[in-house]
Amino acid sequence: MKKLSLLYTGKAKKVYATESPEYCIFEYKDAATAFNGQKVGFFDGKGMINNKMANAIFKLLEKDGIKTHFVEELSDRESLVKRVDIIPLEVIIRNIAAGSFCKRYGSEEGVVFDKPTIEFSYKNDALGDPLINSYHAYALKIATEEDVKTIKEMAFAINESLKKIFLKMDIRLVDFKLEFGKDVNGEIVLADEISPDTCRLWDAETNKKLDKDRFRFDMGEFSDVYFEVWNRLKECYGEV
Repeated sequence: MKKLSLLYTGKAKKVYATESPEYCIFEYKDAATAFNGQKVGFFDGKGMINNKMANAIFKLLEKDGIKTHFVEELSDRESLVKRVDIIPLEVIIRNIAAGSFCKRYGSEEGVVFDKPTIEFSYKNDALGDPLINSYHAYALKIATEEDVKTIKEMAFAINESLKKIFLKMDIRLVDFKLEFGKDVNGEIVLADEISPDTCRLWDAETNKKLDKDRFRFDMGEFSDVYFEVWNRLKECYGEV
């Protein structure tokens, strides 16, 4: 399917129209951003890794009954996806205390929760993606009660699947961000991407950080850990 006009340029990817109104094309960039775009960097190969990793994980999730927007990988950096109307809620699932959770609540990093937590933030760069609750979402008319119920059920199911996927790779899934959208039929599906950009990942034995925190906090080995996660995924799952 041909790539036509540019629809949107985000922090990590470009989105293009196709000749079909039902599909669009993601083109992943090598750019990295943190702190709502205030910090910018890149490394050669990042777009390829995020594209291929997201696609592989979407395929694994589909096998677990999770509906996603993924259709087909077109090249190392490009994928065909269902065109969806993104619900402007960022959904954060946390299994272990880290990052902003520790900063907000004074929790010690590394505390394993008895049950995973869920947070919503309003997907709005101009406002800094503020945390909101479901009643705020209803008031802002960005999601219905039924939407939120479906999103919560899907998010927790995705968490269980992802924990198994990463544990096979000897990686602990600390927390992660999800985005959902409605397809042309109005069905809610998992969208965006799943990668070290959107997940906080720690080595299961050493707790070495294997994600964008290495860029965020100038920890070094930024590109190395992305390639390490990608190589572990290939070793465990091969061609999904």
